[in-house]
Amino acid sequence: MDTSTPWFADICNFIVASQFPPEASRLYKEKIKIDAKYYIWDDPYLWNRGSDHVIHRCISDSEISSILHFCLATAGGSHHGSTRTARKVLDCGFYWPTIFRDAHHFVSTCEQCQREGTAMSRRHEMPQQPILFCEVFDVWGIDFMGPFPVSNGYSYILLVVDYMSRWVEEVATKTNDAKVVMNSLKSNISCRFGVPKALISDQGSHFCNRPMSSLLEKYGKLTNPNRKDWSHHLEDALWAHRTAYRTPLGMSPY
Repeated sequence: MDTSTPWFADICNFIVASQFPPEASRLYKEKIKIDAKYYIWDDPYLWNRGSDHVIHRCISDSEISSILHFCLATAGGSHHGSTRTARKVLDCGFYWPTIFRDAHHFVSTCEQCQREGTAMSRRHEMPQQPILFCEVFDVWGIDFMGPFPVSNGYSYILLVVDYMSRWVEEVATKTNDAKVVMNSLKSNISCRFGVPKALISDQGSHFCNRPMSSLLEKYGKLTNPNRKDWSHHLEDALWAHRTAYRTPLGMSPY
C-alpha cells in the first residue's frame, strides 16, 4: 500500500462501494467485513464507534503528529505522559488504531517530558503508601507552594489534591500557617466535598502542629507522610489536571 494512502482506505471502500483490494486474500476480506462493523462513513469522514458507543473521527497518518503535539504540549495537555495524552486524543474526538503506541513513542522523544519525569507508569502515579477502599474525595494530599512575589497581598498557594480522582483545588494565601490550612480545609474541601477521611502531607510545621492535631482528632482523621513534588503552574495546570484521564476512574473528573 502506498504510504500516502490512509490506513482506513480499505474499510472505506468496503463500506461505500462493497469493494475489496484486488489482491486481497479471503482472510483479509473477512477481516475487513468484521472491522467495518465498527465504522461509520459520513462524507467526507470515516468515524470509529468504540465499545462505549462513542464515535471518533478517523485520522490519517499525516495528521497524527500535530494532534499528539496539541494533546501533549499545549496548555490543556501540560506534558502528562503517554497514557493521559492518548486519552486526551480520544477525548478530543480522534481515533487511529495505534494511538497508545504512538503516544508512548511521542512522549519518549519529548525533551520536556523526559526532563520533568512526567512519562510515568501507573504504578508510579499511585501513592507510595496505598490507601485501600477509599472513594472519590475521601483522601486528600495537601501542600503549600511559595513564597512567591507578593500579588495583591498573597504570597503562597495552598494545593489540595484528591488522591482518587486527582481533582485539584488551589487557594491563594497570605501566610502558610495552621490557621490558613484549617480555614481552607473547612471552606473549600469539607463544605464542598464532605469531610475527608484522611489527609496526607509532607509533615511540614503548618500541617503537623497542636491546632491541626486538635482539628484532626476532633473529626477522627489520619495524617500520613507524603513527599510529592507539586506543579508550578496554576490555571493551565489546574485545567489540565481536571480534564485529564484518570486511571482509577476510567475518565476525567471534570
